[in-house]
Amino acid sequence: MHVQDSATQHRVAYGDEEIVFTIRRQPSRSVQRVAIHVEPDGRVQVDAPNSASLAEVLAAVRNRCRWISQHIGAAKARLQHVLPHEYVSGESLHYLGRRYRLKVIVDSANATQARMRGAFITVTVPTHDPARIRSALEAWYRHRAREVFTQRLSVIVGPLQWVPELPPLRLQLMKRQWGNCSSAGRITLNPWLVRAPREAIDYVLLHEVCHLKHHNHSRAFYSTLDRHMPDWRKVKERLDERAEDYLRS
Repeated sequence: MHVQDSATQHRVAYGDEEIVFTIRRQPSRSVQRVAIHVEPDGRVQVDAPNSASLAEVLAAVRNRCRWISQHIGAAKARLQHVLPHEYVSGESLHYLGRRYRLKVIVDSANATQARMRGAFITVTVPTHDPARIRSALEAWYRHRAREVFTQRLSVIVGPLQWVPELPPLRLQLMKRQWGNCSSAGRITLNPWLVRAPREAIDYVLLHEVCHLKHHNHSRAFYSTLDRHMPDWRKVKERLDERAEDYLRS
């Protein structure tokens, strides 16, 4: 759906700062404007139509330097408090927006498995091996994700006339994305998304399903998103605020 303007990083000075960004070209985009996004990890991505020159893109970024700088600062502040999992009992885990505690049970007589028990996600392993615990949790999250995503996708596409049948769905671990929709109509979702609240899952699903109708981020795309989820911007903002926590390994 998008064509990267090579891997070139562009830079714009803002006071003592330097704003670094990449440009993503959108040949099919019908609205001739530049859209600027600050990702949850602080990366700056600029979507631009093919007709926009580099000078026009740079001008658009300069006009929004203050906004970009504020959002980069907020992203960095969030990242300072995110630590990788150690896979020991007592660690905090998330599922459908709720916080659970990891409980590791070492039992050489039982096979490795993960399951939910009340306020805990319990992992049984023959020896205390962080890699084995992580693998068991990933398998558990994948299983739960496929169940939840399939059920919510069915609900989301129900009233949408442009989706005659459920699109194919696959799971793929991604470091920075929640999902994408291929030109062939296949939706790929990050299984870690199942850690987020159900409303956030619905937003990501609807976002990708809207790409089945509009293969771009045009005004028509956002109009369709607005019509079916008027408060999606607030939902996205809350998801972005917790993104690094939900995505961490």
